[in-house]
Amino acid sequence: MKKALIFILLATLFFGFTPDNTSKKLPDITITDLQGKPVKILEYVKNSKITVISFWATWCSPCKRELDAIGELYPDWVEAYGVRLVAITIDNARALTQVKPLIEEKSWEFDVLVDSKQELQQALNFQPIPQTFVVDAEGNVLYQHEGYTPGDEYELEKIIKELSAK
Repeated sequence: MKKALIFILLATLFFGFTPDNTSKKLPDITITDLQGKPVKILEYVKNSKITVISFWATWCSPCKRELDAIGELYPDWVEAYGVRLVAITIDNARALTQVKPLIEEKSWEFDVLVDSKQELQQALNFQPIPQTFVVDAEGNVLYQHEGYTPGDEYELEKIIKELSAK
Protein backbone atom coordinates (compact mmCIF):
# COMPACT_ATOMS: atom_id res chain seq x y z
CA MET A 1 0.00 0.00 0.00
CA LYS A 2 2.76 2.43 0.98
CA LYS A 3 4.76 1.62 -2.19
CA ALA A 4 1.69 2.17 -4.35
CA LEU A 5 1.06 5.56 -2.75
CA ILE A 6 4.68 6.60 -3.27
CA PHE A 7 4.50 5.46 -6.91
CA ILE A 8 1.29 7.46 -7.48
CA LEU A 9 2.83 10.57 -5.89
CA LEU A 10 6.00 10.27 -7.94
CA ALA A 11 4.06 9.66 -11.15
CA THR A 12 1.86 12.67 -10.43
CA LEU A 13 4.89 14.87 -9.79
CA PHE A 14 6.72 13.59 -12.86
CA PHE A 15 3.84 13.83 -15.29
CA GLY A 16 2.33 16.93 -13.69
CA PHE A 17 5.52 18.93 -14.15
CA THR A 18 6.77 17.54 -17.43
CA PRO A 19 7.16 20.34 -19.99
CA ASP A 20 4.55 20.38 -22.70
CA ASN A 21 6.24 19.38 -25.95
CA THR A 22 3.47 20.84 -28.08
CA SER A 23 4.58 24.22 -29.32
CA LYS A 24 2.36 27.23 -28.68
CA LYS A 25 2.39 29.85 -31.39
CA LEU A 26 1.23 33.44 -31.54
CA PRO A 27 -2.07 33.67 -33.43
CA ASP A 28 -2.32 35.66 -36.66
CA ILE A 29 -4.18 38.58 -35.09
CA THR A 30 -4.09 42.28 -35.88
CA ILE A 31 -3.98 44.75 -33.01
CA THR A 32 -3.09 48.47 -33.19
CA ASP A 33 -0.34 50.87 -32.24
CA LEU A 34 -1.07 53.93 -30.09
CA GLN A 35 -2.11 55.94 -33.15
CA GLY A 36 -4.69 53.30 -34.13
CA LYS A 37 -2.64 51.91 -37.03
CA PRO A 38 -3.13 48.14 -37.52
CA VAL A 39 -0.22 45.89 -36.52
CA LYS A 40 -0.12 42.18 -37.39
CA ILE A 41 1.53 40.63 -34.35
CA LEU A 42 3.23 37.85 -36.35
CA GLU A 43 4.76 40.40 -38.73
CA TYR A 44 5.83 42.50 -35.75
CA VAL A 45 7.84 39.72 -34.07
CA LYS A 46 9.65 38.86 -37.31
CA ASN A 47 11.75 42.01 -36.83
CA SER A 48 13.69 40.51 -33.90
CA LYS A 49 15.29 37.17 -33.05
CA ILE A 50 13.65 37.33 -29.61
CA THR A 51 10.66 39.45 -28.59
CA VAL A 52 9.37 39.88 -25.06
CA ILE A 53 5.64 40.59 -24.99
CA SER A 54 4.19 41.92 -21.75
CA PHE A 55 0.42 42.33 -21.39
CA TRP A 56 -0.58 45.10 -19.01
CA ALA A 57 -3.19 47.76 -18.19
CA THR A 58 -3.09 51.22 -16.64
CA TRP A 59 -5.10 50.03 -13.63
CA CYS A 60 -2.70 47.12 -12.91
CA SER A 61 -0.06 48.11 -10.32
CA PRO A 62 2.02 44.90 -10.64
CA CYS A 63 2.04 45.43 -14.42
CA LYS A 64 3.49 48.91 -14.07
CA ARG A 65 6.07 47.73 -11.53
CA GLU A 66 7.13 44.94 -13.89
CA LEU A 67 7.44 47.30 -16.87
CA ASP A 68 9.40 49.80 -14.75
CA ALA A 69 11.83 47.06 -13.67
CA ILE A 70 12.21 45.66 -17.18
CA GLY A 71 12.47 49.20 -18.57
CA GLU A 72 15.57 49.82 -16.45
CA LEU A 73 17.29 46.72 -17.87
CA TYR A 74 15.92 46.96 -21.41
CA PRO A 75 18.67 49.13 -22.99
CA ASP A 76 21.26 46.61 -21.78
CA TRP A 77 19.17 43.71 -23.11
CA VAL A 78 18.96 45.34 -26.53
CA GLU A 79 22.71 45.78 -26.64
CA ALA A 80 23.64 42.36 -25.23
CA TYR A 81 20.96 40.13 -26.74
CA GLY A 82 19.27 42.10 -29.52
CA VAL A 83 15.93 41.55 -27.81
CA ARG A 84 12.82 43.61 -28.51
CA LEU A 85 10.19 44.43 -25.88
CA VAL A 86 6.59 45.28 -26.59
CA ALA A 87 4.06 46.12 -23.90
CA ILE A 88 0.51 45.36 -25.03
CA THR A 89 -2.18 47.19 -23.12
CA ILE A 90 -5.56 45.55 -22.70
CA ASP A 91 -7.17 48.79 -21.53
CA ASN A 92 -10.61 49.47 -22.97
CA ALA A 93 -11.31 52.45 -25.22
CA ARG A 94 -12.12 54.77 -22.28
CA ALA A 95 -8.92 53.94 -20.36
CA LEU A 96 -6.73 54.26 -23.48
CA THR A 97 -6.62 58.03 -22.95
CA GLN A 98 -4.43 57.35 -19.89
CA VAL A 99 -1.87 55.21 -21.75
CA LYS A 100 0.18 57.88 -23.57
CA PRO A 101 0.52 60.16 -20.51
CA LEU A 102 1.59 57.17 -18.40
CA ILE A 103 4.23 56.13 -20.96
CA GLU A 104 5.60 59.69 -21.00
CA GLU A 105 5.57 59.91 -17.19
CA LYS A 106 7.40 56.59 -16.87
CA SER A 107 9.80 57.33 -19.78
CA TRP A 108 9.34 53.82 -21.15
CA GLU A 109 11.58 53.35 -24.19
CA PHE A 110 9.90 50.26 -25.60
CA ASP A 111 7.01 49.85 -28.02
CA VAL A 112 3.46 49.87 -26.75
CA LEU A 113 0.64 48.26 -28.71
CA VAL A 114 -3.09 48.07 -28.00
CA ASP A 115 -5.37 45.03 -27.64
CA SER A 116 -8.43 46.93 -26.37
CA LYS A 117 -10.85 44.27 -27.62
CA GLN A 118 -8.65 41.66 -25.92
CA GLU A 119 -8.64 39.46 -29.03
CA LEU A 120 -4.96 38.54 -28.73
CA GLN A 121 -5.36 37.93 -25.00
CA GLN A 122 -8.30 35.59 -25.64
CA ALA A 123 -6.49 33.78 -28.45
CA LEU A 124 -3.52 33.17 -26.14
CA ASN A 125 -6.00 31.94 -23.52
CA PHE A 126 -4.98 33.75 -20.33
CA GLN A 127 -6.73 36.04 -17.86
CA PRO A 128 -4.46 37.46 -15.15
CA ILE A 129 -2.01 40.24 -15.95
CA PRO A 130 0.80 40.95 -16.06
CA GLN A 131 1.39 38.10 -18.46
CA THR A 132 4.77 37.88 -20.15
CA PHE A 133 5.73 35.87 -23.21
CA VAL A 134 9.07 35.35 -24.93
CA VAL A 135 8.69 34.50 -28.61
CA ASP A 136 11.05 33.87 -31.50
CA ALA A 137 10.93 35.44 -34.98
CA GLU A 138 8.51 32.74 -36.18
CA GLY A 139 6.07 33.52 -33.38
CA ASN A 140 6.78 30.38 -31.34
CA VAL A 141 6.14 30.95 -27.64
CA LEU A 142 9.34 29.90 -25.88
CA TYR A 143 8.42 31.06 -22.38
CA GLN A 144 5.37 32.34 -20.52
CA HIS A 145 5.09 33.88 -17.05
CA GLU A 146 2.12 35.13 -15.04
CA GLY A 147 2.23 37.84 -12.39
CA TYR A 148 5.12 39.89 -11.09
CA THR A 149 7.36 39.62 -8.06
CA PRO A 150 10.40 41.88 -7.74
CA GLY A 151 13.34 39.99 -9.22
CA ASP A 152 11.30 38.31 -11.97
CA GLU A 153 13.08 40.58 -14.46
CA TYR A 154 16.40 38.87 -13.66
CA GLU A 155 14.88 35.44 -14.25
CA LEU A 156 13.54 36.78 -17.54
CA GLU A 157 17.02 38.01 -18.44
CA LYS A 158 18.46 34.54 -17.77
CA ILE A 159 15.93 33.06 -20.19
CA ILE A 160 16.63 35.71 -22.82
CA LYS A 161 20.38 35.14 -22.47
CA GLU A 162 19.92 31.39 -22.82
CA LEU A 163 17.69 31.72 -25.88
CA SER A 164 19.86 34.33 -27.58
CA ALA A 165 22.85 31.97 -27.37
CA LYS A 166 21.04 29.37 -29.50
